Amino acid sequence: MAGKGLSGLPKMDVLLARPELAGCSLPYALVRRAARQVLEEARQGLLAGALEDAPTEAEAAVRTLELAHTLARPGLTRVVNAAGVPLHTNLGRAPLSSRAAEAVRQAAAGYCNLEYDLETGKRGSRTGRVEALLKELTGAEGAYVVNNNAAAVLLMLSVLTPGLGVAISRGELVEIGGSFRVPDIMARSGATLVEVGTTNKTKLSDYAAALDSGAAQALLKVHPSNFKVVGFTQAAELPELGELAQEKSVPLLCDLGSGALSAGPFPGEPTVEEAVRWADVVCFSGDKLLGGPQAGILLGKADLIAKIKSDPLARALRLDKLSLAALEATLMDWRDGVLPPGAAMLGMDGNTLRKQAEDLAALLAPLCPCEVIESPGEAGGGSMPGITLPGWAVALTPAEELERFLRGWETPVIGRIHRGKLLLDVRTLLPGDEVVIAAALARWKEGRP
Repeated sequence: MAGKGLSGLPKMDVLLARPELAGCSLPYALVRRAARQVLEEARQGLLAGALEDAPTEAEAAVRTLELAHTLARPGLTRVVNAAGVPLHTNLGRAPLSSRAAEAVRQAAAGYCNLEYDLETGKRGSRTGRVEALLKELTGAEGAYVVNNNAAAVLLMLSVLTPGLGVAISRGELVEIGGSFRVPDIMARSGATLVEVGTTNKTKLSDYAAALDSGAAQALLKVHPSNFKVVGFTQAAELPELGELAQEKSVPLLCDLGSGALSAGPFPGEPTVEEAVRWADVVCFSGDKLLGGPQAGILLGKADLIAKIKSDPLARALRLDKLSLAALEATLMDWRDGVLPPGAAMLGMDGNTLRKQAEDLAALLAPLCPCEVIESPGEAGGGSMPGITLPGWAVALTPAEELERFLRGWETPVIGRIHRGKLLLDVRTLLPGDEVVIAAALARWKEGRP
């Protein structure tokens, strides 16, 4: 029996000596930490009047074991993305291909030739392998990689335009995730922001006027990858900006944002190869349309890229071995004509998705009320703004109860609630995810009255 008040709380040594705790496989220090937390929670509950009685030793032991197992799990864990957003920023954006995942495992499991040339037996280039692949895939003269695209923009401007006026359209002064804004990055780089045009209309003559007046000595084109302005609009495109930059002998820099290597699965997105043709330096993300790890990729003229690589800031922003392994393997997939999972998901057609949703519904129907519904989606990650993707989902009820249960499952399943139903969108399901969902719902059904 539990005692009344604080005096009824189990003693720590007695609690830890109980067979279910003393005999469990978890580290003793972890179990002790969980027990201390359980007793403290009970103490605070008694003091606040939220509890009338202290928990029994058995009750405290059960709670301690549950908490210890929770503490033993890493905070960063695999989840099933059933939200239908392939480049879901909150869920880690693009999933890696099997080739890339294996490359990471190999690099992580032991030593690797990160900066060692196996042919010469001497120190090698950390980024040489990915640079060669990037140049092969895009036709760029030079290539370099850093830890994300915001870093790539900062490095590009810091090295190439310190103290210079940089002309950029007012309609391209974007804010990316986490309240990072292009004007702030430009200010930190030492460049001077020169706004040209208006929010909805910027003409080539606006850039030319900024150069002719002496206010600007460089041009920056930022692809609005996380929004779209429609209606009465006009923008100077890269080919005409490239010709202007050549005519005026000034550098043209381009932040391409998402970065599409191929136009195939990405309608409306400018390709990296096209950007490299006109801009002196181009940068874009590695974990969006490319489908690789978080990275910032810089491509362009050989002399400018060499200058960027030799800057001290480049070392501070460099990629680690795991990201480099994943990026190299992802680029090898593109070279070999294999779409990474994120890119493949974006290109899936409605008929295929509907059939997958029907198969999933047939699997789940004995476990939970469900139906197949059409569910248009989006790319996510600030990519392909304004593009609606065809989609199909399995709609479950009761929505809120199931959402909480699936989110708390041993492999959390993340869906979205829409019009009173929990939607599990099949576009973003990976092989085997349907088994995880079915196992979770089977357990949920067992616990129902």
